[in-house]
Amino acid sequence: MAASQALAAPVAQARQPRNPISRRQIETVSSRTVAIFGLVFAAQTLPTTIAEWNQLEPVWAWVLAIAIYGGLIANVVASIARRFVTGSNIYFIVAFLAALVAWPFASVDPGIVQSTRPWLWFLCTVATAAAAIAFNTWVATIYLFVAPIIYGLLRITPSGGGRTVGSAFLDTAYAIILGGAVLIIITMLRQAAASVDSAQATALDRYALAVRQHATEIERVQVDAIVHDSVLTTLLSAARAFTPESKELSARMARNAIGHLRDAAAASPDDDATMRMDQLSHRIIGATSTLSAPFELRIGNTESGTIPVQSAEAVYSAAVQAMVNSLQHAGDDDVTRWLAIRGIADGGIQVDVGDTGSGFAFDEVPTERLGLRVSIVERVANAGGNVVIDSAAGSGTVISIRWPHPDDRDPALTEIEEPAVS
Repeated sequence: MAASQALAAPVAQARQPRNPISRRQIETVSSRTVAIFGLVFAAQTLPTTIAEWNQLEPVWAWVLAIAIYGGLIANVVASIARRFVTGSNIYFIVAFLAALVAWPFASVDPGIVQSTRPWLWFLCTVATAAAAIAFNTWVATIYLFVAPIIYGLLRITPSGGGRTVGSAFLDTAYAIILGGAVLIIITMLRQAAASVDSAQATALDRYALAVRQHATEIERVQVDAIVHDSVLTTLLSAARAFTPESKELSARMARNAIGHLRDAAAASPDDDATMRMDQLSHRIIGATSTLSAPFELRIGNTESGTIPVQSAEAVYSAAVQAMVNSLQHAGDDDVTRWLAIRGIADGGIQVDVGDTGSGFAFDEVPTERLGLRVSIVERVANAGGNVVIDSAAGSGTVISIRWPHPDDRDPALTEIEEPAVS
């Protein structure tokens, strides 16, 4: 398949200020706090666990201890590594419920009334807090009531202490109150962080719009000045050119005017405004809803990194133009079209627009067709990226837009990787 690319120097990325608070930071802090306090409570519970060890069958005693304490350790490791946090918390809360239900069956003699409460009681609040980390508010609320109620039923049995219904109710209510307080705090922190994220995203969108409008106005003034000073003068000179010398002068003036226009197209306003990669991804995805045919979305991770606003506009416009070209030239019969977006190393982005249509040979595209050469290839090149076109007659087309320019290898050899279907 043929390939074509445009080269340009990489554009330095402006560093975006770090959020003072965000939903991700709140989730990290909450998970680590719950995990560490859970381990502290487990350490305090250990003497009671050892004292009640003979009340359970030896195998069951080891199984319950390893399941519960191992889950708490796993929560600490996962929260610090920031990986598998939800999975480790789900494991712990399920293991805790299973331990409550299994306690009477694990007892050496279920008919003997024990004088102490099961050591699982001291970890009931930790389990409800883990549910608040692992689940949404509604599911965590259900668990908030289910775990203490099961413990209350356990307290009524002889192996759980043989308590009266009133006494078991008090233990249950106490556990619900403590767990509810933790759940409310975590929920409020999440809502506050979500509000901050939403407000910042709105402010950035408005700022990006203002920057685009400002850039458009600067470009308009610059082009107007060039047209007035260079192009108009050239046209007037050409209209009065009757001798070979005057015609040569007009031709030279025309070349200079074209050079000025190219310089104006390559120039961008001198500012350091940036846009987050995930915002750019959402803008490109949103554009598919306005097109006449559907595009299959294959969206990868674009949460990290920022891109200058001018470069973001170039990538967005080129991606939309590539999708429009696919609709216009790929054909209509059984053509599959897709849009793939993913983050790349060093905070960059790659947008692939592909189809299984008729395809084309890039070298055979007429020079008067500007949609591909100017609106896609040159536009992205001027913004500091590159475009790889992979197409052949009858074999479909993939247009890969990448920013910044991968200057460490030949863009023609860039492998187009398709993210997982979203």
